[in-house]
Amino acid sequence: MSKSNRNLLTIGVFFIIIVVSILLYPANVTHNWAYIFQLIIFLFGVWILILAAMRAASPQKYERSPYSTVQMGVLLMAIGGAWFLWGYSWIYSIALLLLTLGAIAIASAMRRKSP
Repeated sequence: MSKSNRNLLTIGVFFIIIVVSILLYPANVTHNWAYIFQLIIFLFGVWILILAAMRAASPQKYERSPYSTVQMGVLLMAIGGAWFLWGYSWIYSIALLLLTLGAIAIASAMRRKSP
């Protein structure tokens, strides 16, 4: 899949994520309008993980590696989750961010370099 098709696909998925997040508020799934933004960030992080799997299946020559794309997706998911947890207690938010950064650091340190 060419880079322009992935960009167009990502834009389409982003719009769908926005619509789904907005529609969850009137359906009383989210009880606060601010949760819409947190849900958008979290779901876009999930999409980036899916995009990383697509990149691993068919890598392009001058493209970001699937590993760095996974890191970016996990970080976006952690930011969305920490923002959501901030409403309950700020300590949970900080704990989630530190846990995520620690896991990314360990995964990066244990990653084998390709020859």
